[in-house]
Amino acid sequence: MVTEQVPGVRSAAVGVFCQVGSRDETPGLGGASHFLEHLLFKGTPTRSAMDVSAAFDEVGGEFNAYTAREYTCYHARVLDEDLPMALDVLGDMMTSSLVTADDVEAEREVILDEIAMHDDDPDDVVHNLFAATAWAGTPLARPIAGTAESITALTRTQINRYYRGRYTAERMVLAVAGSVDHDEVVERATKAFAGRGFLDRDVEPAGPRLAERPRPVRGGEARVARPFEQVSVVLGMRGLTRSDPRRHLLSVLNNALGGGPSSRLFQEVRERRGLAYSVYSFGLGYSDAGMVGVSAGCLPGKADELLRVVREQLALVAADGLAEEEVSRGKGQSRGGLVLSLEDTGARMTRLGEAMLFQPRLLSIDEVLGRIDAVTPGQVHDLARELYTRTPTLALVGPATP
Repeated sequence: MVTEQVPGVRSAAVGVFCQVGSRDETPGLGGASHFLEHLLFKGTPTRSAMDVSAAFDEVGGEFNAYTAREYTCYHARVLDEDLPMALDVLGDMMTSSLVTADDVEAEREVILDEIAMHDDDPDDVVHNLFAATAWAGTPLARPIAGTAESITALTRTQINRYYRGRYTAERMVLAVAGSVDHDEVVERATKAFAGRGFLDRDVEPAGPRLAERPRPVRGGEARVARPFEQVSVVLGMRGLTRSDPRRHLLSVLNNALGGGPSSRLFQEVRERRGLAYSVYSFGLGYSDAGMVGVSAGCLPGKADELLRVVREQLALVAADGLAEEEVSRGKGQSRGGLVLSLEDTGARMTRLGEAMLFQPRLLSIDEVLGRIDAVTPGQVHDLARELYTRTPTLALVGPATP
């Protein structure tokens, strides 16, 4: 349990971070983590699904969940006086959800609709194709929501066994930020999570997921013909893990290269040549894997030129680095983005939870700002040369070409 007292606010954000996600599924359980996320809202022995929803609606609170590749998070944001209720409901859901056969069948249809919705989104399709290509043969290659085939095949017994086996105390972090008192949170959470003997076992926390070096990435090219209006492109290569000490340096590089309207890619691709409406660089980090790259969308006739310019700019940054003023803007974006995002108690809660899951220790905000301020153009050049000269992976989705 980790908390942060935020002066001057009247809200409290709480999240339960379960160290289980889509990469923890066997091939026969594809989409089980996301399926289970849906089902934990459906009721417990003492609360119906309506009771769970009404508890937050009647106090004007926010309540939701999401599934990622390495964890699942259930989160809420309420007035500080309503935090005991939020903890009680979350504890009940985490420890005592029913996962009934009727609910499994009802949610199965909802999730199939969700998969179909994502399949109509070019950005989702191309990024799923990119992951499937870059990490082919590993759990990271599979879509988080599963496939229509895997969701159709999952049984109530499989999902319930997954729930009981994976949602254990040693794999969970409770993070709370806002107008809170740590000792009070510990006391109330201990009671809230006491259902079904959840806290009876004397176990040590699983600890953060860490790795010495990122796993290999498979290079190559993958194209899928779809009747979209645009061609969606993702070009990337192996990057940094979540815990790599250079992740703050990568943030500066990423912002300067493709993080805003003044960035190198935006200026070269959109402003000077009009090749794309949207173009940006990205950095994905997991416990033992990472990717960096560029994502863009353009009209079919511009795809070849777009890729030529993107490859040219990556090669130039690798060879020559970025100008001092570009690095300065990248540092400013990293600093401002961090501080402005943490004006929200929900963002502070998420920062706490993710740090406990993936970092050797939680850095203070001042430490992070200090690391950003210390970045030099030479360091940015060294990292760009290391990353952008690696074997690339390319994914394209759009209209078929002759």
